Amino acid sequence: MMLQAPRKIKKAILPVAGFGTRFLPATKAQPKEMLPVVDKPVVQYLVEEAVASGIEEIIFVTGRGKRAIEDHFDVSYELEDTLVEKNKHDLLETVRKISGLAKFSYVRQPVPLGDGHALLQAAHLVDDDESVLVIFGDCIYDGLVPASKQLMDAYALHQAPIIGLSEVALEDVSKFGVIGGEKINERDWLITDMVEKPKPEDAPSRSVAVGKYIITRDVFDTLATMSQGKSGEIRLADAFEIMLEQKKSLYGRMLDGTWLDTGDKFNFLCATIHLGLKHPEIGERLRDYLRELSL
Repeated sequence: MMLQAPRKIKKAILPVAGFGTRFLPATKAQPKEMLPVVDKPVVQYLVEEAVASGIEEIIFVTGRGKRAIEDHFDVSYELEDTLVEKNKHDLLETVRKISGLAKFSYVRQPVPLGDGHALLQAAHLVDDDESVLVIFGDCIYDGLVPASKQLMDAYALHQAPIIGLSEVALEDVSKFGVIGGEKINERDWLITDMVEKPKPEDAPSRSVAVGKYIITRDVFDTLATMSQGKSGEIRLADAFEIMLEQKKSLYGRMLDGTWLDTGDKFNFLCATIHLGLKHPEIGERLRDYLRELSL
């Protein structure tokens, strides 16, 4: 029997309430999500990916000190007037596009009790029969098809929660949540096991979660029953483990494209170089500069 077509996914939740301690002192007075990669903040890349995938509403879960994110996606009348006066119409168009990317909503996570707790703050904005895209704030993907669209395509096929996956070297699995299960086609896994930051010898695979998901009402309901997980916080990974114990379906989609992890200094610089080389204004100059370096 064919599955009924699921309701179209139109909303995305972006939890952005973290402190960004890996980037101190740069993040002492600004959100880590607002750190620029070339000429756009990380969070704008994520919003643009979601919108290019068909998302119409972005729900930010913010915390103290995140006002700059709200300001970035708001209309800036003073800046626009200044650009008009200076006849900088190309920049004016670039700035105006930001506030019109989607409908933006903001909810607060009053205390940092985990990524699952952050998602619960936005649960009331998602209908009971509605699934939602979730993107965490340090996972840019550069590919022909937006990573979020790839997840949404997988959801349309499987109609169950989807975890975005990438394959890493065995020595790196201890940095991530690693999945195990059955590979059901070239790109998709039926997940039966999740291990958070395992030793290489204990990892069920080299396929890891990259911070992009489709979650269903079942996931919200599971999170709502949790007082705390293994780490003392309410974590999305723990909710998935509970659902697997209950024999509920969970799938993974291996994402096509280049994964640009901006969660630490080294990878942030790698992402900047990668996207800088593709930038029409500075790409060639940057390439020439890198060739001239004596390493």
